[in-house]
Amino acid sequence: MPSWTRRSIEILAAEAARSADTHLIRLDLPAFPGIPLYLKDESAHPTGSLKHRLARSLFLYAICNGWLHEDQPVIEASSGSTAISEAYFARLLGLPFIAAMPRRTSCDKIAQIEHFGGRSHLIDGTDVYGAAEQLARESDGYYMDQFTFAERATDWRGNNNIAESIFRQMEREFDPVPRWIVVSAGTGGTSATIGRYIRYGAARSDGTQLAVVDPENSVFMDYFNSGDASLRLDCGSRIEGIGRPRVEPSFIRGVIDRMIRVPDNASMAALRVLERLMGRRCGGSTGTNLVGALQLMCELRASGEKGPVVTLICDGGERYRKTYYNDDWLAAEGFDVANEQARLEQVIQSGRWVDA
Repeated sequence: MPSWTRRSIEILAAEAARSADTHLIRLDLPAFPGIPLYLKDESAHPTGSLKHRLARSLFLYAICNGWLHEDQPVIEASSGSTAISEAYFARLLGLPFIAAMPRRTSCDKIAQIEHFGGRSHLIDGTDVYGAAEQLARESDGYYMDQFTFAERATDWRGNNNIAESIFRQMEREFDPVPRWIVVSAGTGGTSATIGRYIRYGAARSDGTQLAVVDPENSVFMDYFNSGDASLRLDCGSRIEGIGRPRVEPSFIRGVIDRMIRVPDNASMAALRVLERLMGRRCGGSTGTNLVGALQLMCELRASGEKGPVVTLICDGGERYRKTYYNDDWLAAEGFDVANEQARLEQVIQSGRWVDA
């Protein structure tokens, strides 16, 4: 094995050993007796998001496959969070890093990429894939391609992946088996890992179902319903990190039990509801997750069923101070947050789902 390859694997293994597991936070809402809500706080990772796990796995996958070499630039197509995490790991390994991203990516994310020594290549439109491929050709770099490799780079059978971590942390709860795990999809890697793990570990996860929430301007739910992988959109999602204008290779529809469409307005309002409940701010995709989780909790309550619902805090709200938490930006984007927040608060108080 080349010395750089061996050393890089050791560096990544040491980084993993330094990282503690993320918290699983329990919320008991009075209107939902016997239906506790758990939030897996992925913002606690060193790079502040769920994508930290993915980035480590992608680097290991590329190195162990012999695709990534010493001094080679790493190129990625991203909406921000994966790029932040990959910039962190590229710096650990002494590799240059460039992210191709939509121009509307939050400036706080761009600043964090630069903090970790990477740089951003901003484009108009949605073809971050083509931009990343071109950058890789021009720089003789390696295109990491999270949208293709996310579902296969992570060991879905265990090895402390996010699914194994959730079920291990749930073991000592009074009701340890989640009725639903609710996630959103960007690459589809997280839903693929969790969905496969549920099936692989059926003895301990029997009764758990996987729901994926999808924002506006995304083809995932339409693909889930139709099976048409040729679906395309001309515009991208306004919820950074989730929703895609095309069907990504890492999105595995067969492991998903249900999909729920969440309006962007509801995602924005849910952030304010969650801030009241938890006393902290989270990123936009966490708002999308919360809306889907609340809908499923209402359905359980209406049918007289009980059991835990688990979802994710994908990243923190500090990256979105100038967007999702900025009233002027919300007004310019046409969000009616006040009315939607009132609707969601009514759902939480009554335990009954109220359509927008």
